[in-house]
Amino acid sequence: MKIADVRHNAYSMPLTSPSYPPGPYRFFDREFMIITYRTDRAALEKVVPEPLEIVEPIVKYEFIRMPDSTGFGDYTETGQVIPVRFNGVEGGYVHSMFLNDEAPIAGGRELWGFPKKYAHPKMAVEKDTLVGTLHYGSVLCATATMGYKYAPADHDKVLASLGTPSYLLKIIPHVDGTPRICELVRYYMKDVTLKQCWTGPGALALFPHALCEVADLPVLEVISALHLKADLTLGLGEVIYDYLTDGSPA
Repeated sequence: MKIADVRHNAYSMPLTSPSYPPGPYRFFDREFMIITYRTDRAALEKVVPEPLEIVEPIVKYEFIRMPDSTGFGDYTETGQVIPVRFNGVEGGYVHSMFLNDEAPIAGGRELWGFPKKYAHPKMAVEKDTLVGTLHYGSVLCATATMGYKYAPADHDKVLASLGTPSYLLKIIPHVDGTPRICELVRYYMKDVTLKQCWTGPGALALFPHALCEVADLPVLEVISALHLKADLTLGLGEVIYDYLTDGSPA
């Protein structure tokens, strides 16, 4: 293979059999259960990187079913998103993500900097209850429940929330183990079609684990529960702060 061929074909690893195809990445019937809860502010201050600012001591714990996504297939994901502010604009900092599919793990980490780790999340309807569970190996680390389609949510408000920016800390090491890329990335969900949105009573329990540290942001009070289904495109990101140059990229 010629040098020019390497340059032309190299967008993911492995070179001759990439873990995922080029984007864009469209999701159909993407289903969310989001439990918003109050947590300890000191715990948030340990994990939210500057220059992001904490808005309130709030966390959104999300379960996401993705039955039909271009390039990434059929999988389930769960994790924590922290409401933050950057240059006066409010959005969400993606703190943790656990999922069960290699392609979106590799693509999410390499392209955007999603903090993805392999685990076993599930989300399903059990009679009158929407149930989410997260196992890391054999160990239960999280359970979430809410009343299934209990009451309609505000469509316009939910749609607006899906249009706010999200933030990621992208880290790629050099061959000597030092960081070669350390950037704050911003991305948006685009071309969103909100099909359903529901609210209702919700509950969330997080359990300690050495490598799946969702319980480090403890649940002090459940504020709300939201269930929605939408089609959307995951927009590619942009670098908004470079930690290795101590400032915004040129």
